[in-house]
Order: sequence, then structure tokens, then C-alpha cells
Amino acid sequence: MKLLERYWQIFTKLEKCCLLTAFFMILLSACILHDSKIAVFNAFFGIMYTSLAGKGKVDCFYFGLAGSALYCILAFSNNLWGNLLLYALYYIPMQILGIFKWNKNLDTAKDAIIKTQLNDKEHLLYGTATLLITVLAIFVLYLTGDNSPVFDGITTIFSILGMILTVGRKIEQWIIWMTVNGLSAIMWMKVALQGENVYSTVIMWIVYFILAVNFYLMWKKELKQNA
Repeated sequence: MKLLERYWQIFTKLEKCCLLTAFFMILLSACILHDSKIAVFNAFFGIMYTSLAGKGKVDCFYFGLAGSALYCILAFSNNLWGNLLLYALYYIPMQILGIFKWNKNLDTAKDAIIKTQLNDKEHLLYGTATLLITVLAIFVLYLTGDNSPVFDGITTIFSILGMILTVGRKIEQWIIWMTVNGLSAIMWMKVALQGENVYSTVIMWIVYFILAVNFYLMWKKELKQNA
């Protein structure tokens, strides 16, 4: 309880309001719509991970590891092979790496990471590589019978890039996460409309999108002040 209270103190009033609303909606969907218990816990851990990552707290990765394990089960159950491989073989190892990388780059005065941004050369390199690999991924997923090859392909490759930028403490990660979260919300809405009880997952991705916008603006302001 003391740990949660410490986390709670770092959020603004608006952020607290948004988080409480999100958690209430998730619990409501679980009670009324009989949502999957795995989806409910995954949503909680995922939202806490994103919220703490936006605040630059290393502890975010512990919530991320728990959420990633549960998300693997959801992806497997709904034949989203791209997302399953992404989380099992990439997200989990990268989050472990993130713990060590962020601990080495802490601003002790603020008890948060030192934030950075890409240069022009890195923008060109990452952009070109991501475009080419995304097209290839969509083609491969189409051949494997993936339920949503375009959405799954884009979210999978963009998530790989997003995690690299997250571990590297780059502000551009939030632009990538806006794209991933928006498309993922649509993808899981499609799954929900097919009769699966994954409403908490849909809410989770919508909240992710809102948080990504909020933290991009927050990091941009902080980088500007530091410059």
C-alpha cells in the first residue's frame, strides 16, 4: 500500500482523474460484461507501466513484465501471432534490459530518468528501416493466416521501434506509441465485436493513447526547459 501511495503522489490531479476513470471503466466492464480476468489484470498492469514510464520511473518495467506475460496469453487465445511473438521474445527481454539502462541514467535530484531525443540522422535511419520491415511483416503475417495482418504487422514492428526508443529514453517513443495504441485499440475492438470478452483490453489501449499524447507534451516541455 505504501508503494502505491508513493506512486500516486507523482501524478497531477488531471492524471489521477484519468487513471481512476480508466480503472473504474475496466472494473465496470469486468462486472457487467463478464470480461476476461486476464484482460482485466493485463489492463491494470499495462496502464501502470505506461503511467510510470511517462514519469521516468524505473519501476515501470516491473509492471510491464507482469502485463506482458498476461498479454501473451490474450494474443495466443485470439490468434494474434505477431503480437504474441513480439511480447514473448522481445518485450519481456527488452523490459529487463530497460531496468538496467534506466538505472544507469537517473537524475537523482528528480528521481527520474534523463530524457533525450533523436538527431536528424537517426530519424532517417529509423524511419527507413521501420517502413521496409513493416511491409515485410504484413506480407508474412498474411501468409500465416493472421486475423489482422495489416494492424498486427504495423503494431508489431512499430512496437519494436517504440521499445528501442523507450530503453534509450527518447521522446520520439511517444509518437510511435500514439500510432501503436490507436491501431491496437481498433484491432481489439474488432476482436470484441467478434464475441470475445476483451473489453478491458480495448479500454487499456484507448487509455494508452491518451497517456502517450500527455507524456509526449510533458517530455517536450521538459527537454525545451533543459535546452
